[in-house]
Amino acid sequence: MNQLTLYTTSGCHLCELAFQQLQQLDTTRFVIDTVDIALDEALVEEYGTSIPVIQFPDQSTIAWPFEFRDIETKLASDDR
Repeated sequence: MNQLTLYTTSGCHLCELAFQQLQQLDTTRFVIDTVDIALDEALVEEYGTSIPVIQFPDQSTIAWPFEFRDIETKLASDDR
């Protein structure tokens, strides 16, 4: 099963929207892991101004703004 990581933090309404998008995926194919960047200074430095950020199984990322179709397009390209 493939893992998708959502970099987020509490109180981030955009992160909540991103999580809702991820929940539309086929849960038999993907596990969604959420990581609160506030718990790690390195993550704050890397993602602090761009969350929410989704990291894909190939370690590539997309940062907000994105739509569900962007997630689907990325996953479809990874399947090839």
